[in-house]
Amino acid sequence: MNPYSLAFGKKPEQYISRPVETEKIKNDFESGNQPVYIITGVRGSGKTVLMTDVIRSFDRKEWIVVELNPKRDMLHTLASKLNSENTFVEIFKNAKINLSFFGIGVEIKGVAPITDMEVALSKMLKALDKKGKKVLIAVDEVINTEYMQIFASSFQIFIREELPLFLLMTGLYENVDALQNEDNLTFLHRAPKIEIRPLNISYIADNYSEVLNIDRETALEYAKLTKGYSFAFQVLGHFLWENGRMDKKVMTEYKHYLFEYVYEKIWSELSNNDKKVCRALSESKEGKVSEVKELSGMDTNNFNPYRKRLIRRGLINGDTYGYIIFTLPMFDEFVMDN
Repeated sequence: MNPYSLAFGKKPEQYISRPVETEKIKNDFESGNQPVYIITGVRGSGKTVLMTDVIRSFDRKEWIVVELNPKRDMLHTLASKLNSENTFVEIFKNAKINLSFFGIGVEIKGVAPITDMEVALSKMLKALDKKGKKVLIAVDEVINTEYMQIFASSFQIFIREELPLFLLMTGLYENVDALQNEDNLTFLHRAPKIEIRPLNISYIADNYSEVLNIDRETALEYAKLTKGYSFAFQVLGHFLWENGRMDKKVMTEYKHYLFEYVYEKIWSELSNNDKKVCRALSESKEGKVSEVKELSGMDTNNFNPYRKRLIRRGLINGDTYGYIIFTLPMFDEFVMDN
């Protein structure tokens, strides 16, 4: 069975972990230093895999992990999932929390049903706190929905009440930015972010060498073709495994898969000026900012906001002063084709 996965949102058999980021998030949650963490990065960069690693690192005797969908009523789903565990049901019954109004709990004789979900969750979290429990909410690929806004607003209240609630979200830069800029959710700007960086090329080479049974020097050459892009590591590994060796067919399949299943979507989400900067970068000889700016036909004031936005989106790297480069393998070729 092929150990490399072409599927999004699923932890593959072969992957390269990010222990530093995992431990950072886990330690800050466990110490209570941070109630919120946001993982951002370009599509296919490994946000979901990192979230999964973080979630699995917690001791489930102390921590309750609840995954929520931002397209559904998140407060109601949270209460429903908490009340679906028999152990917690007894805790809520003993605390005389009547959830029958919401259709997620039985009637408690002599106790009036709670009719406000925020009030209900506050009482439920207090009851869990008394039992030494902490609740971690995980939201994968957050988007700026009304449900997400309502949940985030309530989350602020729960935190002010010092309830044992923590929030871990993943999302594309533009979706996180849209949510943060809601008038009543600016507290999210203060939330620490883990920006997914490219994987270490040496680690990819080690993996290819071991799993594909090839010499280290050859594996390193293959690893460089991925530019450390997590999804590219999976795709190239998948086709190398299937074919048994590197040839023109593997490179064609590798390129076409990236173009069709990732780059087309990324490209469709860019503005015209974003695309103009990308086109200029693909035409430049060295990626010198002055050259890219000239080729784009923009002055400095118009060019810089789009350059910065593309960096935040994870599409270009500007670590070397005066230069920018694409972070994704063969993205320059894709841009020229489009």
